[in-house]
Amino acid sequence: MDKKRDYYEVLGISRSADANEIKKAYRKLAKKYHPDTNAGNPKAEEKFKEITEAYNVLSDDKKRKLYDQFGHAAFDGGASGNGPGASGAYSYGGPDGNYREYHFQGDPKDMDDILKNIFGDMFQGGSSGFSGNGYGGGFGGFSSHDFGGDFGSRGFRGSYGGGFSGQRSQKGADMTASVNISFEEAAFGCKKVLSLQEPSTGRTHSLEVRIPAGIETGKSIRLRGKGMSGSNGGEAGDLLLKVTVEEKPGYERKGLDIYTTVKIPFSTAVLGGEAVVPTIYGNVVCKIQEGTQSGTKIRLKGKGIVSMKNPSIKGDQYARIEIQVPQHVSRTAKEKLKEFERACGRKNSGSGSAA
Repeated sequence: MDKKRDYYEVLGISRSADANEIKKAYRKLAKKYHPDTNAGNPKAEEKFKEITEAYNVLSDDKKRKLYDQFGHAAFDGGASGNGPGASGAYSYGGPDGNYREYHFQGDPKDMDDILKNIFGDMFQGGSSGFSGNGYGGGFGGFSSHDFGGDFGSRGFRGSYGGGFSGQRSQKGADMTASVNISFEEAAFGCKKVLSLQEPSTGRTHSLEVRIPAGIETGKSIRLRGKGMSGSNGGEAGDLLLKVTVEEKPGYERKGLDIYTTVKIPFSTAVLGGEAVVPTIYGNVVCKIQEGTQSGTKIRLKGKGIVSMKNPSIKGDQYARIEIQVPQHVSRTAKEKLKEFERACGRKNSGSGSAA
């Protein structure tokens, strides 16, 4: 009796589910039970393996067809069917040295299609070498019209040392990881050495990753072939590296542009002059116009973030002017300010009289 749960039940889908429904169900469950989000939870890890196994079968049209016909036995060495029509059987040498026998119901002329489903991908890269009169040579020979016997099971055992599983190679699952980088590292790009652990083996290895210039928080870098190992010779999955950019005091990023604040003395705002504006590329000396108001923005072209898509494109930096008001003023300075105030008042009065 099969102890494994029904694959459709594992994914929570109906037997009529299409490819999109299967993929959607798998992604939802894989995210919930992924080892990275369930560290130290062996039940979640087993659940993840069960979900992945079910998806690997149901997402493959040929495997799904076999599973629908024979259930789990299609992949562990035994299967049987009980449908209407004529019957036949096929037996082969199992991995334990014993024979496994498949029973078929239906018209013998359909045997070619049935055998193609089982053995099509095992010989010469597909079913192109299949013949209605059977294989010859090293396989002992068998015929789709003579399926009451063992179909050359001795030939299979002799060539493959006790049978074959028929399992196809599978790509490994994708892995996720995260990395924190500084504001400057995001702006100019950098290299990071990560220590990663593969959930299936527990092995830890170091990986050097290049972070592209211009990346921002929330973006992910796909590292192909750096995920979990594949099965049966399949290629490894990918590693999705999610990036978080740390804040830099005094700097705010909006897209490719950077926003900062620069403080200038009251006298500079009134009389004009110069101010030093820090940027990620170094300090820039900017001219301050006479009568500059608080809140005025100075645009520093090309002093923003480089575009990830086009390195020749850079954003700008906008420096907002903030006028400093001294907290402590000497008696002499106060007198001078009063003179300044009276002078401004007389000037305004004179202008009003003239008008």
